[in-house]
Order: sequence, then C-alpha cells, then structure tokens
Amino acid sequence: MDTVVATAPTAPTGHTTALSKLYFLRFAFAAVWAALLFTTAGSLGPVSVTLLVVYPLFDVACAVIDVRSAREAGGPVRGLYANIALSTLTGVGLAVAAASGIPAVLRVWGAWAVTAGLVQLVVGALRRRLGGQWAMIASGAISTLAGASFVAQAGKDGASLGSLAGYAFLGGVFFLLSALRLRRAARDAR
Repeated sequence: MDTVVATAPTAPTGHTTALSKLYFLRFAFAAVWAALLFTTAGSLGPVSVTLLVVYPLFDVACAVIDVRSAREAGGPVRGLYANIALSTLTGVGLAVAAASGIPAVLRVWGAWAVTAGLVQLVVGALRRRLGGQWAMIASGAISTLAGASFVAQAGKDGASLGSLAGYAFLGGVFFLLSALRLRRAARDAR
C-alpha cells in the first residue's frame, strides 16, 4: 500500500489535480504489478525478484514527483523524504533478502509495510483537507497490520509471495478511491 507523503493541508487546486493524477498512476501500476507477481509468486526467480525490487523503487519515483508538486504548492515535504529513504532502503533490502529466500523477503517487505503504513496514517491526517484522504488513512492502518502479518507468515512453512500481490492490489484500490475523491474536490473548487 506503500507510503503517501505530506503536503500542506490546504493545497491549491493545481496540486490536488496533480496528486489525483499521481494516484491514478499508482493504482494502474499496483494492479499490473500485482497480476505479474501473482503469476510468479511460487518461487523467487528473476522475474519475481525484479518485481519485488521495482515496487519500492516506483514508490521512490512517485515520492520524488510528489516532492516537486508539494514544493510548488508551498507544502511541507519531510514525509516525502522519509518515504524516499524508506523505499530506497527497502529496494536494496529486498534485493539482498531475495538471496536468502521467501521468508527473508517477507520480513523485509513486512518491515516496510509497517513503517510505511505508520507514515501513511500521519500523512493522510495532514492531507485530510484535500479530500479523499480517509482512504489513505485506512490504507495506512491496513498496511501496518498487513506488514505484521507478513513478518509472522515468514516464520511458517510454505511462505508465499502471493499475499504481497493482494496487498499491493488493495493498496492500489485505495489510491484509486483517493484519486477519484481528489478529482471531484478539484472540480468542486473551480
């Protein structure tokens, strides 16, 4: 469900529109990524490892775009930088963990989901005046719980990457819901 990052609580309509477009992109990426990972979830092959590393790096790219937009809107960007650091470390951590097997990957992903979820909860609260942030707040809470479940799953026999695909898709749905709400808020502000 990845991290969403903070901007000013009352950002201009241009920022709301840009954020909506970014959220639509994040939904599309999550849906395609989840489908691809689900088809390769049984083992750690070249495709699944690449997908695992690409996901947090895509999150980094989205945060960089969000930083630029937030700066133009005069909003704070600390949460964005925290997201960039967390997701960059996760990409590296997943690349390393993949050599140790699925349980190690689940532990790294789980730690990322917990920390990213906590950041997302805070950011959703800070962005609540933009509209559509209830979905980001819910997504942050679910991400935190899911991350803990990934770590727990890592200690069981038959650990699989399939749950990560479901997690990413659900996160994408929350981005879609927020994008739709932000689009409506931007139209209403005109």
